[in-house]
Amino acid sequence: MNTDKLNKIIKAFCLPGEITDIKPIVTGHINTTYRVTVEENGIKKPYTFQTINKYVFKNPELVMDNILKVTTHLKKKISEAGGDPERECLTVIMSHDNLPYYIDENGEYWRVYSFVDDSYTVDVVETPAQLESAGRGFGRFQQMLADFPMSELAETIPSFHDTELRLSQLEEAVAEDRCGRASSVADEIDFFRKRKEVMCSLVKMQKEGKLPLRVTHNDTKFNNILIDNKTNEALCVIDLDTVMPGLSVHDFGDAIRFAANSAEEDETNLEKVYLDKELYKAFTKGFISELAGFVTDEEIRLMPLGALVITLELASRFLADYINGDVYFKIHRDGQNLDRARCQMKLASSMEENMDFMKKITEEYL
Repeated sequence: MNTDKLNKIIKAFCLPGEITDIKPIVTGHINTTYRVTVEENGIKKPYTFQTINKYVFKNPELVMDNILKVTTHLKKKISEAGGDPERECLTVIMSHDNLPYYIDENGEYWRVYSFVDDSYTVDVVETPAQLESAGRGFGRFQQMLADFPMSELAETIPSFHDTELRLSQLEEAVAEDRCGRASSVADEIDFFRKRKEVMCSLVKMQKEGKLPLRVTHNDTKFNNILIDNKTNEALCVIDLDTVMPGLSVHDFGDAIRFAANSAEEDETNLEKVYLDKELYKAFTKGFISELAGFVTDEEIRLMPLGALVITLELASRFLADYINGDVYFKIHRDGQNLDRARCQMKLASSMEENMDFMKKITEEYL
């Protein structure tokens, strides 16, 4: 999109001063993001300017309604604890129509957040201490939302972690084979068919009332938490599009899948891909320390299974998207979704091999 059109859209929001700079931020699989700088009285202030992907989020109004409710609740909790709600929680900037979004002439949805200064994100974990801090951040996020009424939240992506549905979507992709790719990934397809029972186990327990629903983030990647420049401690959980009722074990599992992987998410040399035990221990310590007295012992026992299930689930989604022609997850090169799927499959295999170790670590906190 050209600069004139971007300027017009940005000016629909209540931002003080003049726009001095617009830079694209190349990150994430779903939304298109820019960093916008606004200057007033010689003072420059950055903001995060972003589209909401309508292909992924069918009802962007509900996404933003959820985010407004959750951030309002979090800011109150942070203030009561003596924290800084402007740095420790996302701030939504309203449009001149007093809405948390703006719809452009093409029907695209846009939103703006205040940019949290003196913070950074990390795509690849460098030390166990970093991950322990992130664990505390995500655990604290869940804990602060423990008393938020789940009935007020919409399901922004219905059945998001319903692995039975995800497996059926993979089978549909194989059956349709719209791009003629299925025959080339027969071994990968068989990998998931053999693991159907374990993949569906947590959803089955939730439906049977054996696992409670909680307000969860549902996308707990390490780069979805801001780190304080000065303290190097977890500061603010971001990317709240999928905050909705879910399972605590899924949030734990998704974080392990992303951060305790020894390699990047699309690593092509699978010999580099395995579960990093030290990173697993670090995140587990941080996450569970914030949830003491909040989650049940059964939830803690099932966290290793949550890591395996969520890794298998995402791997199946990457594979289905590859078969469908890469229509969901953004790619930056041909075959990237297949590489992502294979990487997650290798990580899942490593988790299977190390399941006794994973259980031993989590059960230390019972």
